[in-house]
Amino acid sequence: MSDIIVGIDIGTSKVSTVIGKINSMGEVEVLGKGTDPCTGVKKGIIIDIEAVSSSIRNSLKIAETQAEIKVVTAYVNISGLHVDIKNYKNFTIVASDNKEISRNDVQKLLYSAGTMDIPEGSEIIDVVPRQYLVDGYDGITDPVGMKGTKLEGDFDVVIGKIISVQNIVRSMEKAGLKVDGIIPEGFSAGECILAPDEKEMGVVLIDVGGGSTEISVFKNEMLVMNKCIPVGGDHITNDLSIALKITYSEAEKIKRQLQLASTALIKFDQDITVNDISESYKKNIKVSDIIEVIEARVYEMFSICCELIQDNCPGNYGAGVVLSGNGIAAMDGAVQIANELFNMPVRVATPKVRSLSGLQHCTAAGIISYIGKQEREASTTSSISKKTDLKPVKKDKEKSFIKKVLNALKEFFY
Repeated sequence: MSDIIVGIDIGTSKVSTVIGKINSMGEVEVLGKGTDPCTGVKKGIIIDIEAVSSSIRNSLKIAETQAEIKVVTAYVNISGLHVDIKNYKNFTIVASDNKEISRNDVQKLLYSAGTMDIPEGSEIIDVVPRQYLVDGYDGITDPVGMKGTKLEGDFDVVIGKIISVQNIVRSMEKAGLKVDGIIPEGFSAGECILAPDEKEMGVVLIDVGGGSTEISVFKNEMLVMNKCIPVGGDHITNDLSIALKITYSEAEKIKRQLQLASTALIKFDQDITVNDISESYKKNIKVSDIIEVIEARVYEMFSICCELIQDNCPGNYGAGVVLSGNGIAAMDGAVQIANELFNMPVRVATPKVRSLSGLQHCTAAGIISYIGKQEREASTTSSISKKTDLKPVKKDKEKSFIKKVLNALKEFFY
């Protein structure tokens, strides 16, 4: 059971948990999954730790029941709103007489990444190798054992806001879980949605959540941009509530009922009956009036995404745009609006994990896929115990990768 990995996705509207492992084919095998509504997050920011921890516990309990195990530790996502991913490059001269690259040579480069200057109020939460170069030859994933004189490292250093990281950790701890690691959504988001060929050609993944939208851009199999805007599907509902003078719950119901984002696709512009905001009487509203509001917000959201990409990493992305998120992805017309703005092929995301029928567990399952690919000295599995024995299983290597890096830094430089 030591190969089990647990991924938890804390979203604005829900918390999703997936318990799984990587099978012999390198695929995610889901053992259990659970989801619970979440009211403790607004616009991607935790505002109520008690509510979030309760949602974590509830979603975890469902997954544990399916998997018939008790989870002690887990990996958790962090939104692009709270992290910045900086590229860092450095080199070292191979120390051994026979010029064989050792694990110590690689660690020396990793430790140096942990010393880079970061903004006040932030902390390094991970160092992710992009590639290594040996005597100028690039594209190397593991240089240990190779011969060479100069070893270069190309890393993504993940910098998180201390308060945001602390709130995530506190929410997990109050739910009875230790944190194995905090994974930026940009790294996990595409794992269960995008094909390797798409990441190689270049692809834009737009994941619209309830309170925020995550934009992840990949090229040459690398994450080249990860941004998040505090606008999501809940804002569409809020727009409808204000414009039509109806309750928020009524607006959400109408949005889900129509599932339409483009006035050009309206077949019959009939009236529909809704409750007024006072709920004291009913009134009729034309479908076109409703869709105009939805279309305007979707157009604005995709416009912001398009501008961010043009400003940060302009270029041609051969695999186009992939739309994810249960709200937007299900709306007819969203693909057409995105196609018009991005001028690229657009498709709706579908999960690559066989046992997942929808998108709600994709980020949590993506964490499992991402962690499964990492070759790190720190333990990459989550601690569990059999369901009949609720005592936690102690791990030989409980420290997360970045804790090992920072602890080693203290010894190395002090």
